[in-house]
Amino acid sequence: MSNVVRYEMKDRVAVLTIDNPPVNALAQGVWEAVDLAVARAAGDAGVEAIVLTGAGQTFVAGADINVFKTLKTREQSLERSARTHAMLKRLEDAPKPLVAAIHGNALGGGLELAMACHYRVATKDAKVGQPEVLLGIIPGAGGTERLPRLCGPSMALEMCTQGKPVSASKALAAGIIDRVVEGDLLEGAIAFAKARASAREIRKTRSIAITTDDSKKGLEACELARGSLSKMTRGAVAPYAAVNAIEAAMMLGFDAGSLRERELFADCVVSTESRALRHLFFAEREAAKVPDVPKDTPVADITRAAVVGAGTMGGGIAMTYANAGIPVLLKDVDEAALQRGLATIRSNYESSVSKGKLTAEALERTMALITPTTSYEGFDTVDIVVEAVFEDMELKKSTFAELGRVTRPDCVLASNTSTLDIDELAQSSGRSRQVIGHHFFSPANVMRLLEIVRGRQTSREAIATSLKLAKRLSKVGVVVGNCFGFVANRMLAYYMREAYLLLEEGAGVAQIDRALTDFGLPVGPFGMQDIAGIDVGARIRQYLASSGKARVEGPQSEVPDRLFQMGRYGQKTGAGWYKYEAGSRTRIPDPLIDRLAAEAAARRGVARKPIGDDEIVARVMTALANEGARVLEEGYALRAGDIDVIYCYGFGFPRHRGGPMFYADTVGLPAVLARVKQYRSRFGDYWQPAPLVERLVAEGRGFYND
Repeated sequence: MSNVVRYEMKDRVAVLTIDNPPVNALAQGVWEAVDLAVARAAGDAGVEAIVLTGAGQTFVAGADINVFKTLKTREQSLERSARTHAMLKRLEDAPKPLVAAIHGNALGGGLELAMACHYRVATKDAKVGQPEVLLGIIPGAGGTERLPRLCGPSMALEMCTQGKPVSASKALAAGIIDRVVEGDLLEGAIAFAKARASAREIRKTRSIAITTDDSKKGLEACELARGSLSKMTRGAVAPYAAVNAIEAAMMLGFDAGSLRERELFADCVVSTESRALRHLFFAEREAAKVPDVPKDTPVADITRAAVVGAGTMGGGIAMTYANAGIPVLLKDVDEAALQRGLATIRSNYESSVSKGKLTAEALERTMALITPTTSYEGFDTVDIVVEAVFEDMELKKSTFAELGRVTRPDCVLASNTSTLDIDELAQSSGRSRQVIGHHFFSPANVMRLLEIVRGRQTSREAIATSLKLAKRLSKVGVVVGNCFGFVANRMLAYYMREAYLLLEEGAGVAQIDRALTDFGLPVGPFGMQDIAGIDVGARIRQYLASSGKARVEGPQSEVPDRLFQMGRYGQKTGAGWYKYEAGSRTRIPDPLIDRLAAEAAARRGVARKPIGDDEIVARVMTALANEGARVLEEGYALRAGDIDVIYCYGFGFPRHRGGPMFYADTVGLPAVLARVKQYRSRFGDYWQPAPLVERLVAEGRGFYND
């Protein structure tokens, strides 16, 4: 018997334990070993029943994702899926009760394996789910056939299109599992299996009938699901494939429905969408690895924190620490500013309570972790300070000078600056090795990216501590170098340059935003600026102009600065690129913007004309990829995948397109290079191909070569 499945006898019950650390992923050898073990138990006269469980901390957390790299063609995917379907039918045909004993997670193929068992029992803290859609595929081992037979089509649709796991209690109520075991799981599972054997009960999930009424309701649920997806998926295809597969379960018999599932699964596996999402899965894990920061680098234990600045960002950062159970001091210059910040924090939590995401008791417990202060008293007890004051270099430098005096020598000093020089701040602190950038994205308590900016002298310990802390804060930490705008905002500046210039050339604000939301972004560039504040970018440009720091190459539109001068900062002032009615965030196009753009174009000698949506997308995406290549070649990003993770988590770049660098590869770097050269001939020498792009094209390679 393969060592990935242990075979033991306990009280005439064969206990089969999947042991494939760390999460018992279903590699091909594991599937085969389970098949053989069940067949052995079925043929053993001394066995009354069979229990299938997992070793370690979980049942089965899913299939081995690496297997998808081997499925290069649709035919290979069909053949692999057909073998798995046949194996699961053999399990389901076992002549003795087969019980899955679930602890930890039964996800993806793990749940499909469990559903092919006759019964399922679980610990009260177990979770089950079909998260395949998050990898651009659908369940390919009978999940879309068996799941709706157990829990009904509505819940199956929700699980398969959203990919979120459900708790054991919810799974029990829905019929996915048959019992929640109190006490020892294995003892409970054995007792359950023996009772089924004594009663001579076997239930095959595939044999559960779908009545005419069930079918009608299921088809209606599928249509409702498609309507909901049209508002949520932003161009992703896999969720619709999941609906189509469940629809087949409602219309066809099990075998015909299973064939349809395999066909849809095979289509998804070889899709660009799936390659993009699988790329991000691995890129996110690679981002945690920094070549010169070994795994054994000492890290500080963060038990208390402080945040300087109780504004929008500071308040959100304080919430992030409190949400992680870390007590945090929240400092501002005066009591009034503090109370405004605390009121916003409480309002955010109260909103969560009203939506049922938080209890009133949890709200008060979390608020109690945030201690307001107008002084630096207590800062000598904290392990980290995050500076989140106004984006002004002199103010930040004076703040770091003060922090260098009031904190312990081993305290990590982090800045939430989005663009300013970390090394200047480090020099002001007197403790450069402890200074690092922690660039949170707004709203800080929601957005998952943490851009970790290392300065020239930032210690390995500070970097390692930051990466570990990011996980504790439920953030995705990505380490980047210290340059203008770091990685996220340096590239964004070129994206915005093109959006501004497209506006001057004849495209409209609403058109540009719509073209990019149709591409898959959650909000277009102008809507995004109205949320973030036009004043923020204007003040950064003022600082760069006055300090002689690096600036974006190419012509700079005057329109955003004119809006700043007019006091149109965006949603917070009721007008920016759009107009807003009092108390509303609904964007209302404003003819004034078109007039300002026309005036700016006339001053630059630009003849305005209609511009198509395809050109809008091509221009901004080419600018992103070209500047991303420069960032990569200059060493400010360690990997192209790091850039993709930053853009997907920081700006909502459509995950099904893989990030700007992966997307450039799907377009083809020769096409990207050709566009840059074309734009150079049309617009001027500020369009220069990144040397890395030219070199990769000459070598016949892309940013990724798997």
